Amino acid sequence: MNPIVRLALEEDIGTGDVTSQACIPESQAASGRFLAREPLIVAGLGLLEEIYAHPVTLLKKDGDPCADGETIATIQAPARLLLERERVALNFLQRLSGVATLARRFADAVAGTRCRVLDTRKTTPGFRALEKAAAAAGGVQNHRMGLYDAILIKNNHIAAAGGVRAAIERARAASPLPIEIEVRTRAELREALDCHAAHLLLDNLTPLEAAAWVKEIGGRATVELSGGIALDTVRAYAEAGADFVSSGAITHSARAMDISFRLELL
Repeated sequence: MNPIVRLALEEDIGTGDVTSQACIPESQAASGRFLAREPLIVAGLGLLEEIYAHPVTLLKKDGDPCADGETIATIQAPARLLLERERVALNFLQRLSGVATLARRFADAVAGTRCRVLDTRKTTPGFRALEKAAAAAGGVQNHRMGLYDAILIKNNHIAAAGGVRAAIERARAASPLPIEIEVRTRAELREALDCHAAHLLLDNLTPLEAAAWVKEIGGRATVELSGGIALDTVRAYAEAGADFVSSGAITHSARAMDISFRLELL
């Protein structure tokens, strides 16, 4: 079982669902339906069988659109089991579908450009793999998973290393991993290009400023734009000529979608 699922069940059920045990016969069977209560992109469906430890009939797959009132999945099991795990199942589905839905809106916003949207490490602690899977289901591209799978030299690394050139040269000597470096000034940009940096991160520029920087780079490096990029501005940044735009909002600001669970006795 996914450790996050185990922790969620232990947190909610504790020593037992006293309400269901008091009100419902142990032998009572039931069926349940997960319903979308608003248009959404669904994600997290693979967790349902882990949560219930019973077969679940999936009528959608992660990344599918759901209309208001549409059934997402169904399950048959003891009524007590369905009720004690309802909230945990909904918490996962609502949260992860929120990430997938917002990710789809970002992806749709840059449609027709050559720019791809990236997620970030601004995830809920412990939920990173789930939230990044949801973001990918929504149509954006995953950035690095953590500090271990790519080198991203940011302003504090540059300060600690003694400059752009020193940071790049030390990183190249230490690791074969891909290297991306953040540049904040035109001087840093030129120094990074002189060092043949392959991937540049331009942070906190306006779309007009970004377009000017991208023009100066002239295809000599891959360009990622970041810093406060929101749904209403992402298209302008994409049209500035970047290869990628990254937005922490996809994970840190996604709202839970409205999904309900309906139980019927068998």
